[in-house]
Amino acid sequence: MAYNFSNFKQETTNVADWLGREYSQLHTGRASPIVLDGVMVESYGSMQPLKNVGSISIEDPKTLRIVPWDKSQIKDIEKGIVAANIGLSVASDDMGLRAIFPMLTTENRQKLVKIVKEKLEDARISLRKAREVVVSDMKAQDLPEDEAFRAKEELQKLVDEGNRKLETLAEKKETEVMQ
Repeated sequence: MAYNFSNFKQETTNVADWLGREYSQLHTGRASPIVLDGVMVESYGSMQPLKNVGSISIEDPKTLRIVPWDKSQIKDIEKGIVAANIGLSVASDDMGLRAIFPMLTTENRQKLVKIVKEKLEDARISLRKAREVVVSDMKAQDLPEDEAFRAKEELQKLVDEGNRKLETLAEKKETEVMQ
């Protein structure tokens, strides 16, 4: 009876998806609405995601246009973007707001690369935790010694493959940041 690694494979996919989402929220000097996904705005007494209180579009390569559905919320949206501390400058006008992406300096790029590496390490830790769960589960099943050995080898291959995926994502993002 071979060990079933389907849960571990799913967890590996989940970790890679999480890392991809985290990387998509790091801005690289180009306007991308995804950067604003984590911004929360106070709207009628409750906190709402920015995308729920207005439309977000790309105005030019360095600027996002935010048009609130209720013009009285312009100040609240501005506060939300500033509070999110994502490094964007905000300017409001009669139509809505502009979120302006600053030019990335070498120092800012290096900080972003450091963040990319920290996120990669967080993802690796999650993968190691998932591996430990599988190892303890294999011990609990009391597999025969030779079968346990083969299962551990297979698990290590899956871990290595998962780490390669994560490193590929990190290298891609690091290249994007440094351009």
